[in-house]
Amino acid sequence: MRTLFTAVRAILYAAGFVLLWGWLASIARRYDGPLGLEAPRGSEAAGILLMIPGALVVLACGGVFLVRGRGTAAPFDPPVLFVASGPYRYVRNPMYLGAALVLAGYGLFEKSVSIVLLSAVFLLVMHLFVLLVEEPGLERRFGESYLAYKRGTNRWLPRPRPPS
Repeated sequence: MRTLFTAVRAILYAAGFVLLWGWLASIARRYDGPLGLEAPRGSEAAGILLMIPGALVVLACGGVFLVRGRGTAAPFDPPVLFVASGPYRYVRNPMYLGAALVLAGYGLFEKSVSIVLLSAVFLLVMHLFVLLVEEPGLERRFGESYLAYKRGTNRWLPRPRPPS
């Protein structure tokens, strides 16, 4: 029953996150005209090719947090156990990378340069959040196990092979 309740919370938080960035994308789209930039022909297919793996990574991360970590991706409702498996074996912030791929892919699909640029803003905001809030919090909560993970796993660039 506890896992079901956690899963419902995770779905609600994810929906809120998607709605927030969807709303920001709708605002960003207004700047396509003033920027005077256009997405290249055929960008719709490229957008789909980014959105699908991005969404799969986000879903995998949420599943790992739920099953292994017994929590959600929300900073105010985090996993209770340290998670370094699934996509987290390759990079420390796969969920943010997956979300950025979805957002950039959506921008390409909609032929909106402004939304693609918003995905870069998203990564910048997440980078600052990771540096200033998330990593210090994880260091306090998980101590040496997180510090060892941090030493062996890149923050943003996935490693082709996870550390042993």
